[in-house]
Amino acid sequence: MESSNLTLNNIGQHLLKREETISIAESVTSGSLQMAFSQIPQAEQFYKGGLTAYNLEQKVNLLNIDQDEAISANCVSRNISEQMAINVAKLFNTEWGIATTGFATPVEESNGEIYAYYCISYKGTIIRSDKIELHPMTKAVDAQNYFMEYVIGCLRCEVKRDHLEVIT
Repeated sequence: MESSNLTLNNIGQHLLKREETISIAESVTSGSLQMAFSQIPQAEQFYKGGLTAYNLEQKVNLLNIDQDEAISANCVSRNISEQMAINVAKLFNTEWGIATTGFATPVEESNGEIYAYYCISYKGTIIRSDKIELHPMTKAVDAQNYFMEYVIGCLRCEVKRDHLEVIT
């Protein structure tokens, strides 16, 4: 967890230096990213907040996810995570948006698999979007922690990139 704290602190320093803000929409990680961001020193200066939308109704109502697509995908797809990231940034008026959705336990809807889709958006543009797959025997809490750590690592890479400064 110590390396995760260093990574989070690094993200915080970059956001402060860039004078940019971030918000988070979570489903499969169920608030763990929000908790992690709240622990970064000076978080109140760049972390505007987030929400956990765990079901279709809340994703549609709070994050403006397309209802028909949400129904057909059971709220879990790359495109759903992208809509979540873009719309949480709009909702909180931030440059950066992060979103996660997926399955932390092997259920019928996931065909017995454990996976998550995540997305990182910057100024209304998707800059990173992918799927993370884990072994179906992974414990739910371990899956959620892995998804969180993975997304934090990806975000650290993205906030360090200079080319993002030219996106308007």
